[in-house]
Amino acid sequence: MKTSPLFKSAVLAAALALTTSALAQTTLRIGLAEDPDELDPTKARTYVGRIVFASLCDKLFDIDDKLNIVGQLALSHETAADGKSMTIRLRPNVKFHDGEPFNAEAAKFSIERHLSLQGSFRRAEIAQIDRVEVVDPLTIRLQLKSPFAPLLAQLTDRAGMMVSPKAAQALGDKFGTAPVCAGPYRFVERVAQDRIVVERFADYWDKARVTIDRIVYRPIQDSTVRLANLKSGQLDLLERLLATDAPEVRKDPKLRLATGTELGYQGITMNLSNGDKANNPFGKDARVRRAFELAIDREAINQVVFNGMNTVNNQWVSPSNPYYQPKFATPKRDVARARALLKEAGVTTPLSLDFMVPNNPETRAVAEVMQSMASEAGFDLKIRVTEFATSLNEAEKGNFQLYMLAWSGRTDPDGNIHSFASCKGPLNYGRYCDQAVEAALDRARSVTAVAERKVAYEQVAQKWLTEGSVLYLYHRALLFAHSPRLEGFKVMPDGLIRVTDLKLGR
Repeated sequence: MKTSPLFKSAVLAAALALTTSALAQTTLRIGLAEDPDELDPTKARTYVGRIVFASLCDKLFDIDDKLNIVGQLALSHETAADGKSMTIRLRPNVKFHDGEPFNAEAAKFSIERHLSLQGSFRRAEIAQIDRVEVVDPLTIRLQLKSPFAPLLAQLTDRAGMMVSPKAAQALGDKFGTAPVCAGPYRFVERVAQDRIVVERFADYWDKARVTIDRIVYRPIQDSTVRLANLKSGQLDLLERLLATDAPEVRKDPKLRLATGTELGYQGITMNLSNGDKANNPFGKDARVRRAFELAIDREAINQVVFNGMNTVNNQWVSPSNPYYQPKFATPKRDVARARALLKEAGVTTPLSLDFMVPNNPETRAVAEVMQSMASEAGFDLKIRVTEFATSLNEAEKGNFQLYMLAWSGRTDPDGNIHSFASCKGPLNYGRYCDQAVEAALDRARSVTAVAERKVAYEQVAQKWLTEGSVLYLYHRALLFAHSPRLEGFKVMPDGLIRVTDLKLGR
């Protein structure tokens, strides 16, 4: 049987139409410094995961570029005069990616899931919520155990992300393999260590601000390779550009540099009582940990590795933050004093320590500089480079003595300290526990006046900065590089990539 020329022409025209349609689709390619952990907002821990969630999962509230808290899935909120309840009015006509409606019942489900799901890392962030009440189809009321100053700020992050009850119940503990939220993009696929693909959600409540059809997140640990991919046109945007590469990007007319200062910090988590690896002088004697700090020159690290672009500091908030404690200044390097403290503690040098370091060039460089510095005081740091998600699991098990760990930061100071320093904090990998610090952390949560909270945090700093399990080093400069064809990108204070209002030119 012969095929008519007319039929052949029709088939060819259809094929060309499909090809033209595919070519017309826009795809934003973003280079990440690591592969995220589980894509379940209740159980996730990583900064890169938060970057991906910014496209998938809208929150009750968000922040603007001035750190003001603004509504996202919430239209408004009202806190009771006694501070023990918050009423939240929800946005109407919002759908989850599976077509299910977002309403008060769904919001109640999501918050209760954060509070009760096995393995939740959100529980500690919103633990003061006693119960969630449905007032009407678009209003919920959060009843609190006691006044909780950080609540609104917590709801601007993963604790405020809403998930589809239908999908969460159907997938159970596999929800992170196919997350269903109410963000501007819906999940398509994930190939571990290779890519995460999302595509524009046609029924998004604010769809006029979404112009790019598809986003591909590509984890590329090597910063040099990440930049090479941007230069060759294989990426459109990358996060965590090396500080040493910033001058090169500035000079390149085919690239753009965008900068900011993070809310978080880079620090060293120290194992005090998490398993057998804590049973050594470093874990058991604060004088040895103090000696280690005095062996380190933070500003020298900043100059050598980061061209001086970071802000050195010894606290969980930056010197520009209203909760910074000027009374506790960053100590200068003092090798002689460090050696004296080790002698006083009866330590035989060199003291060998297992130093777990996530695998990226800058972190490795910092570790090597610290290794050299610490050796002069009598410490022998055994650097163990580890894939990032693996390092988190190792930290939970206590398989480290030192662990270089960055925290991307939160708008409220509670988000930078409570989960790390409270006795049962989910991120307290060093297992530090002090009842006076615990009480002060709780006081800082229960009062709203800045002056009163600052007094409580001063009491925390008094012990935590000399005895605690995190040694703060610096606040990193947020460095992004992108193609000129990407329009509308700006660095947000939390370092997350907002995908609304972005455009791709030719």
